[in-house]
Parts: sequence; C-alpha cells; structure tokens
Amino acid sequence: MARQIIDALDRKILRLIQDDARIPFLEVARACNVSGAAIHQRIQKLTALGIIKGSEFIIDPEKIGYETCAYVGLYLKDPEKFDEVVEKLRQIPEVTECHYTTGGYDMFIKIYAHNNHDLLNIIHDKLQPLGLSRSETIVSFNAVIERQLPIGYVSRETDDNKL
Repeated sequence: MARQIIDALDRKILRLIQDDARIPFLEVARACNVSGAAIHQRIQKLTALGIIKGSEFIIDPEKIGYETCAYVGLYLKDPEKFDEVVEKLRQIPEVTECHYTTGGYDMFIKIYAHNNHDLLNIIHDKLQPLGLSRSETIVSFNAVIERQLPIGYVSRETDDNKL
C-alpha cells in the first residue's frame, strides 16, 4: 500500500473532520485560515487519494437491540475458498467485519447478535454451512477503546510529511 504525501493543512483538515464529520466546510476553512473553495479542493483530493473513505453516522448496536458482540476465528475446510466464503459472509448482516489474518485462523470476523442465543443460531445456521472445519468465539463485554489512528501520528518508519 503506497503512502500518500500530505501536508500540515491536510492533517489539520483531517483532524477537524474526523472529530465531526458534519462540520461545515466554511467552519473548517475558518479554523484553517483558508477559503472554503480551498477546503473543498483539499477534501476532493484526499477523497481521490483514498485517504478519506466517505463519512458515516455511527450507530450504537446495543441501543437498537444487539446486546452481544463477538469475535469469531474461522478455520476453513478448504482455505482456497476464501473469496467464496467472503462473498457469503457479506450476505450475513450480523457480520460487521472480516479480516484475513496471520496466525492460526484463516479469517477473523466481528458479529453483533441480539443475545447469546441469537449468536449461537448465527454460528450454527449461518457460519457452519460456509465450509468451516471449526471456529473459536470470543464474546466482548465492552469496548474500552474505540478510535481511529490519530491524524498526524508518525511512526518510526515514516517522516512528518507522510500518512
């Protein structure tokens, strides 16, 4: 994955819109001391580069009846069927994330269920028919940290001008 070069203005814009995706461009422009047109152009550039991947409202699953969050490590009978399994997982609305991982699992997914009984039904009725040899489930009681990587974070491998 290629790193994109961004400047201090881009980082400031990203910090502002990450904190509030609904912030008006004119308010961002005032905070950055540039024109609204400049902000609009920068947002378009950052979107075209794939740095910004849209905006969204974040819904609390528990508040709409999904009381159980679980992470499930999947072991496939036939690991060559990764792509087919991913397409089938896309059809299961309770699956909110799917990752290819290193380690023992072929895939690692995140599921929201109404309760533990519903989770059991999802695993038995929706996941097992996908061709699993087995799965391991970890129930999450509470997310104590939920965030994106801070804008402007610089690892040892990058310099100040790269994201």
